[in-house]
Amino acid sequence: MAWITKNSVAPIERRNEPYLSDELKRKLTDEVLTRYPTRRAATMPVLHALQEEHGWLPAQAIEEAAAFLEVSSAETMDTASFYEEYWLKPKGKYVIWVCQSLSCELLGHQRLIDALRNKLGIEVGETTPDGKFTLVTAECLGSCGSGPCALFNEKLHENLTVENLDRILDSLA
Repeated sequence: MAWITKNSVAPIERRNEPYLSDELKRKLTDEVLTRYPTRRAATMPVLHALQEEHGWLPAQAIEEAAAFLEVSSAETMDTASFYEEYWLKPKGKYVIWVCQSLSCELLGHQRLIDALRNKLGIEVGETTPDGKFTLVTAECLGSCGSGPCALFNEKLHENLTVENLDRILDSLA
């Protein structure tokens, strides 16, 4: 019996201008590659540099990084998709990381998540249609004595309640 297969590879959206510019290649060659024994070993710093430059990692950027590192695109994508610090789709202007550690869970982190879902109209892992907010959870933000807590981009907010969470959101709107 023959197997029926389908092409499940999605086409990559491409732009004419490369994500990995000549200037960024020079900087990475001079400042990053020299610190590693092989080009492959520099995969994570190269992906970080690309993400810092563009805010996320489009598939074309991952392909360009792979070519620069002289490794396969699949290997570079494996790295980018394994670590949660890499964004494979655009994120909002404000990324809200709600801590879901045991301490924050016991102190009511779910009320915060529910309030954010209702106010922003998105689920965890999604971005608002206007591109302003992305809601995600984090395993631990290291503030167990003052939970529940959340990061708004890189600013930690502790002892959160639904009320002070609303004030924070309103100040960003």
